[in-house]
This record gives sequence, structure tokens and C-alpha cells, in this order.
Amino acid sequence: MVEKISGEKSRLFVAYKPPYISSNRFLGTLKRKYQVKKAGFSGILDPFAEGVLVVAFGRYTRLFQFLAKTPKVYTATILLGGVSPTLDVEQVVEIKPTPSFSLSQIERVLEGFKGEYFQRPPIYSAKKVGGIPSYRLAIGGKKVSLSPVKVKIFNLKLLHYTHPFLTIRAEVGEGCYIRSLGRDIAEKLGTTAFLTSLKREREGKFYFECEKSLNPLDYLSLPKNRFLGEWQQVELGKPISPSQLVNPTPGRYYITNGELFSIVEIKGTKGGNRATEGGIGLKVSYLLNRIPLK
Repeated sequence: MVEKISGEKSRLFVAYKPPYISSNRFLGTLKRKYQVKKAGFSGILDPFAEGVLVVAFGRYTRLFQFLAKTPKVYTATILLGGVSPTLDVEQVVEIKPTPSFSLSQIERVLEGFKGEYFQRPPIYSAKKVGGIPSYRLAIGGKKVSLSPVKVKIFNLKLLHYTHPFLTIRAEVGEGCYIRSLGRDIAEKLGTTAFLTSLKREREGKFYFECEKSLNPLDYLSLPKNRFLGEWQQVELGKPISPSQLVNPTPGRYYITNGELFSIVEIKGTKGGNRATEGGIGLKVSYLLNRIPLK
């Protein structure tokens, strides 16, 4: 039975995007299914990919930057010897014969990627060049050059190898492209490659549970603080001082009264509310306020 939700109701859940549909188009199907107008998702999946998509409705669409979504866990199958400008099955150009490798060779290469390395994003990606997504430039036949970015590989495991297909499980940080990782693994083996399948299994604590509604407080990347004053002060958006918080240490926190929650930031400022060394004070700012829990 489909849960009917009004367009103003806030909700956080995990959906499972099927392959060969864009993330935006899939979001459109969810908006129609639940009859909502304001919706968004975090962590776009390529059209050919499938798996976990973190979705929010209503005011929860403002929470994405505060959610704990690392590490991201993927399984991917790489076709060694494959050539594709998109680094996936969308635009296969050629499949070249390539010699097989020993398991020890492959595992040694995978081990070398653990930690941080500089990765070249795919030209067919949402990375912007002069304000324009690079994939649009690539589709238009324009030459695209993207600078390498530092990414983190927490773990990389060989699941299966039947030449020329190589299946891996990767636990990665924000900004890592698995298509690029497949290409880079192949380069270390002395060949080319593209992905034939890609599945996102998890983002941090987010995994698919039949679109069950989630309590956002369980998924915030922020510690809890406790407000000692009258909650009406927060509801009205009035300034609060560090002395009204149990923990006045600079940083970002969430505070709640059980029905609403707010995200606040304590920062140093001259002439602030709480004196510290060097005459620098502290000030509390609202990053988000009065977000409903029910």
C-alpha cells in the first residue's frame, strides 16, 4: 500500500533506483507516487547504474549537506580491454583483446589504490567547466579537460574475476567516481576498461529498506547539543548565546525539543557573547531552524 503524503510534509527515506533511468527521471516517478511537489535526492547515480538513492521531501530537502553519507559502498563489474568515452556501457567504441592476469597481480593493483589518490573525473559527468556541466560539452563534441581531484578509497576488494570481467567492491569517500576508478585500475594493469554494471549498496548508514521513513536525527553528521533556555526563543528564531548551550565549544550541532529540531553553529567573533583568550568571543548562528520531526 502506498503511503500518501501531502506536498508540505517532510520525509527522509532511501529509494532504489533501477538501471537505465536517470536519477532525475526516477525522482519524478517518486513525486507522482507520493503526490508531492518538493523533493530532492543526494548523490546522483549514472543512468546505467542502480542502487541506493537518498531522497527527501518537504523541508528535509535542506538536510543533505548535514547527513552522514560516507563511506559510499559500490559493487562494479569492469570489462578489461573495453573502450568507451563515458567509461560505461552507454557508448562502447571497441573491445580489444587483452591478456589475462593472475589474481595476485589484480589484488596487488587494488591494494595500491587504498588511501588517497588524485583521480581524473570522467568527462561525461556533472563536473562544471565555466559553469557548464562537462557532459554537455562532451556531447557537443567540445574538448573537455578536468583537473584531478583528491579522493579517498577506504577499502577495495576483488569479488570475482573471469577474464575479461573483473568485479570489485569499493568503499569510497565523497567525490570518487567508480567509472574513473575502473579506468585507473585498468591503466595500472596496462590496458583499458569500462564498467558493465554499477550498484550502490550503501551511503554511510543509508541502505534500502523498502522506502521506510527515517528519523533524520539518526542520520545527521552532527553531534547533539542541549539548549538550556525556553524553546520558544528558538521557535521564534531569536538569537541564543553559547552560555545557553550545554556544550559551548565552536562547531556545528543540532538541538531539539522532541518535536522540532534546529542546526546551529558556534563560531568565534570579536565582541561575541562569551569571552575567550585574546578577546575573541563566540556567537551562535542558525543554519537551519524549526525543522519538524513528525
